[in-house]
Amino acid sequence: MSTTYPIKDRKKLEAFRDYYRDRQPSPRNYTMIVMGLNTAFRIGDILRLKWQDVCHPDGNLCAHIYIKEQKTGKIRTVPINDALRQALEAYRESFSTPALPNWLFPSPRRQTQPLSRHQAYRIVRSAAAACGLSEHISCHSLRKTFGYYAWKNGTPPAMLMDLYNHSSYQITKRYLGIEQEERDQVYLQINL
Repeated sequence: MSTTYPIKDRKKLEAFRDYYRDRQPSPRNYTMIVMGLNTAFRIGDILRLKWQDVCHPDGNLCAHIYIKEQKTGKIRTVPINDALRQALEAYRESFSTPALPNWLFPSPRRQTQPLSRHQAYRIVRSAAAACGLSEHISCHSLRKTFGYYAWKNGTPPAMLMDLYNHSSYQITKRYLGIEQEERDQVYLQINL
């Protein structure tokens, strides 16, 4: 199994994120990718979400998503930011009937089941390939990309470790995909 990486190139990230909005329209696929990039949820947790997890009974979107992580068993509370809110609203409007399916990301063949992990992987890989991204992009890259951009925006590593529910800083450090280029920037900025 190869290591997956965050998407560090901003233009490629935007092309990847918008692939299912602009080039191969699919509100479901677009929303799944936007959710992964903006919540840092694992794909298994994303696929288990139901509409009731993101919408109030009156149809208004919630302010937060509350999940119990499959892997850790820990409760996570994540706000729905503007990008995710817009994607969810457009996705909800794409349904031809007011009645929404139970699952947020239903299987196209079996509406009573969520999208499979394998199908989610194919969705991500198709967008990545179409946008010229490496073979090391997978569903987990969405989670890693969130952390990379949060770190680049000044989020302290300890906070990222907490957001990810990681048990060690070493795991968080691997997620960020820190490379020699980032190390060089630190040295080159110091001119004492």
